[in-house]
Amino acid sequence: MSGEEIVYEIEKIFPNAQCELYHESTFQLLIAVVLSAQTTDASVNKVTPALFTRYPDPFSLAKADLEDVEGYIRTIGLYHSKAKNIIALSKDLVEKFDGVVPSTYKELQSLAGVGRKTANVVRSVAFDIPSFAVDTHVDRVSKRLGLAKVDDSVEKVEEKLKRKIPRALWNQAHHDFIFFGRYFCTARHPKCQECPFTRFCQNEKLERYKALKKKKKEME
Repeated sequence: MSGEEIVYEIEKIFPNAQCELYHESTFQLLIAVVLSAQTTDASVNKVTPALFTRYPDPFSLAKADLEDVEGYIRTIGLYHSKAKNIIALSKDLVEKFDGVVPSTYKELQSLAGVGRKTANVVRSVAFDIPSFAVDTHVDRVSKRLGLAKVDDSVEKVEEKLKRKIPRALWNQAHHDFIFFGRYFCTARHPKCQECPFTRFCQNEKLERYKALKKKKKEME
């Protein structure tokens, strides 16, 4: 089954997949994505409404006290470093970009706490630039469905998805894969009995690779 066919099959299950991070501006989306690293969107959505009420734009967040920001996001993982990053990020936006979130990879990744995944999400969701962010769900789904090899890096997975899925579908496919991985093809209890891809699923191969990798790490 081609990458395009896989996307359309997933859309039969999730016809309305979209970004689930709460935001009312490009700046707020950027902050929410930075905060979502190594934690769930649901956890981020619990803290950002109050955070954005207090600091709705880069001009206000750039002047924020670190401890005050930490107080708003204390319930999410890595809150101390994330608080530092979003304040530093806001200062850079004000000083270098007049408070406007840029759209290029180079400029986005020059901001504190912003890596390629975050840049891809912002480019895709905020600017509608064809991009394919690879998070843990996209990575797992891509490898289980044979669109990438089990030992591929995140960068390699992104490269292969962009090659195997038509450019016009990248932005929506990103959301499709996230929904499929978050609610159907989950890490621990995937709904294999209901899955349209079981005949070519590579999950056993992926799990063997992960187990071997873990064993090697423990022996080091």
